[in-house]
Amino acid sequence: MAALDGSEAPAKLKGKYAAMIVCWLLGIGCLFSWNSMLTIEDYYVYIFPHYHPSRVLTLVYQPFALGTIAVLTYNEAKINTRLRNLFGYALFFLSTLLVLVLDLATSGKGGIGTFIGVCAISGAFGVADAHVQGGMVGDLSFMQPEFIQSFLAGLAASGALTSALRLITKAAFDNSQDGLRKGAILFFAICTFFELLCVLLYAYIFPKLDIVKHYRSKAASEGSKTVSADLAAGGIQTLLKPEAQEDPKQLERLSSKELLLQNIDYAIDMFLIYVLTLSIFPGFLSEDTGTHSLGGWYALVLIAMYNVCDLIGRYIPLLKFLKLESRKGLMIAILSRFLLVPAFYFTAKYGDQGWMIMLTSFLGLTNGYLTVCVLTSAPKGYKGPEQNALGNLLVLFLLGGIFAGVTLDWLWLIGKGW
Repeated sequence: MAALDGSEAPAKLKGKYAAMIVCWLLGIGCLFSWNSMLTIEDYYVYIFPHYHPSRVLTLVYQPFALGTIAVLTYNEAKINTRLRNLFGYALFFLSTLLVLVLDLATSGKGGIGTFIGVCAISGAFGVADAHVQGGMVGDLSFMQPEFIQSFLAGLAASGALTSALRLITKAAFDNSQDGLRKGAILFFAICTFFELLCVLLYAYIFPKLDIVKHYRSKAASEGSKTVSADLAAGGIQTLLKPEAQEDPKQLERLSSKELLLQNIDYAIDMFLIYVLTLSIFPGFLSEDTGTHSLGGWYALVLIAMYNVCDLIGRYIPLLKFLKLESRKGLMIAILSRFLLVPAFYFTAKYGDQGWMIMLTSFLGLTNGYLTVCVLTSAPKGYKGPEQNALGNLLVLFLLGGIFAGVTLDWLWLIGKGW
């Protein structure tokens, strides 16, 4: 086996753009299953008309995601990252396959039993998300910022892709008998295939890229124990630097508590970004927007616009002069987004669909832009193991914000009188 101590210059290593493409695809796979379930909400509303599926499925998903990421973050330094990520992608694949099996077994009929089954699969998606999103963000935090940006762009691309596929399948089957169900089945068949592709990409392609092996070797030389299995998969045997062997203090790292205290503003940033976004998207946009000329297409168009603008927002920080890195500036921008709450309320009550589409687009654009700015700025200046731990901590606060946002989203429902 080859040996690296992480000292080779990244500029001389091959595979940067291949790694960015693989990170983008893995990002899509991280949320493709869940976004698919959200995007076919018109089908679930049709077969489960009394259960508020767009809200309930999200509320089921989030405790599993948040509880799992809390445990994984606490034990982050001891966890085999390769097994963690492979388990997550494999669980996505199996759970998505189960959605198909459940629908075919019940012939697309509703009922409380079927709904409980769908909720259980939603919970499995939450467990898988916690494994993959925290594991990948932590892993990529000690690599080049372009890698984590590509992964985050992939997360948004999964939403844009599922929205585009849903619009296509709705148009293709809109006038056919049982068209909603046919579109949903095709949707999840594509999703199942893609999740299997992600398992293979992470298992056999990503760990063998030269630049990925370089950064993982560098992290291992700084004391990281989470990358050894991935390095072995890439044919690398890790060796400590001679100076590290002579001075064990070089392998010491800040604790998770110390990292959190030093980066509490970034953690609050992630929480606030997603508590606002998820208090509006997707539940409010799916159910509380009244009747408009777009009819059954209206909720799909709103969700599609959010997802496309979220994706665009995640590429804006690639232009250095547009990237916001000031910690104070980020906090001000994130707090300013809360003005969207009254804006959405009054637009839904008094405005037309054009204003609602514009607001939804802005919500998505700022969500993507600020997420990338925070997650690429926070890890700078730390050792590899510390960057991995900080990435996991920030994802924990991200998922905490999502959970809080989903809970607040129920207030829209209560305000309507249930």
